Amino acid sequence: MDGGEGGRSRRRSEKPYKGIRMRKWGKWVAEIREPNKRSRIWLGSYSTPVAAARAYDTAVYYLRGPTAKLNFPDEISVTGLKDLSAASIREKAAEVGASVDALYTNKGLLLHHHNHDEIDLNKNPEPEIEPDFAVATASVSISTGTSL
Repeated sequence: MDGGEGGRSRRRSEKPYKGIRMRKWGKWVAEIREPNKRSRIWLGSYSTPVAAARAYDTAVYYLRGPTAKLNFPDEISVTGLKDLSAASIREKAAEVGASVDALYTNKGLLLHHHNHDEIDLNKNPEPEIEPDFAVATASVSISTGTSL
């Protein structure tokens, strides 16, 4: 990769959110540098860039407070962590990232879904409603002219 503008613009499109990157095999990972240290906190590996970004947001919020620059500032939901160690921040960020990943992969939104506004992560999921079998069989018998 050259050091010119072409390299930077290509790189920006590969990183849609701050604090994440994509592995060669397609997984998205998140990590963050600890304040005033050279070490990093590993936040996990995810199927979607949104999940990795939400994990990053959680960690950066706990590390830097309400003035932190977030990927999704309107979607941050934090609880009071008693222990602000790297391990507890990693655990909380991984929990958030895994929840988001599960929502996106279960909803069939896995591939290149960038419109995160469709899912309210603060809302409890509603159970899926099974189609009424009697209505389905009645419509089949009417359309085919046969009875079941």
